[in-house]
Amino acid sequence: MADKTPPAKGSRTAVFAPLSADTRTAQVAQRLTDAILLGVLAPGERLPTESDLAKKFGVAVVTAREALADMRKEGLLETRRGREGGSFVRAEAPDASQQLMTSRLRGISRTELLDAAVYLDVITSGALDRATQICTAAEAQSLEDWLDRADFSTPASAARDHGGFLLELCVLSQSPRLVREQIGFQAQYGQLMWLGLRDEALAGRIAALDRAMVHALASRDAAPGRAACQESFTLLSTWLISRKQELEVA
Repeated sequence: MADKTPPAKGSRTAVFAPLSADTRTAQVAQRLTDAILLGVLAPGERLPTESDLAKKFGVAVVTAREALADMRKEGLLETRRGREGGSFVRAEAPDASQQLMTSRLRGISRTELLDAAVYLDVITSGALDRATQICTAAEAQSLEDWLDRADFSTPASAARDHGGFLLELCVLSQSPRLVREQIGFQAQYGQLMWLGLRDEALAGRIAALDRAMVHALASRDAAPGRAACQESFTLLSTWLISRKQELEVA
């Protein structure tokens, strides 16, 4: 089994970017929660100290402390004492169960599913266009190397690494807004949108389309990358709608 694909430095930098002024405790908790769900912060990983988090996010120490406390209540973090202690991502970080995802799929409308796919296409295509214009050959090669280490052999690893790839692509656009939009989308819809990766054939096709996006980036020709992007999200949303129809009939 392939090793877990490590997130690149850019995505980690995006996680700890300074926050805006309002509802800062909730923002800190949401930013860290999104990072855990997306695999940027790994199970068992130790978070920065409260004072370090406060500096990274540009908030008061008490704000960081309250956010970590809220996350512990949600079962996302655990506290360890001693010299090597601190706040750690739980080794068994909560993951949406198949039953929960099935229930959510029943409850979401076809229109919302299609709209989510269109929105994801817009975010990713925009990032691809921008990255094609400004990224260096070394950065394109680095993303290809990242994809070489990605694992699409199991549903969990395919979901993790496909989502991670899209995030790293947004990082190459050098647009903090696109990075935030990608993180926010995956936190809200990612676990649902990647359900189709349970289909081995579809997972293989999505991996090939991710590869096509990298090749478009390296050749500085965004058009085939946009086509691959659109096909990828069309396939995933079509699979979801088909599955939703099966559930409704059942």
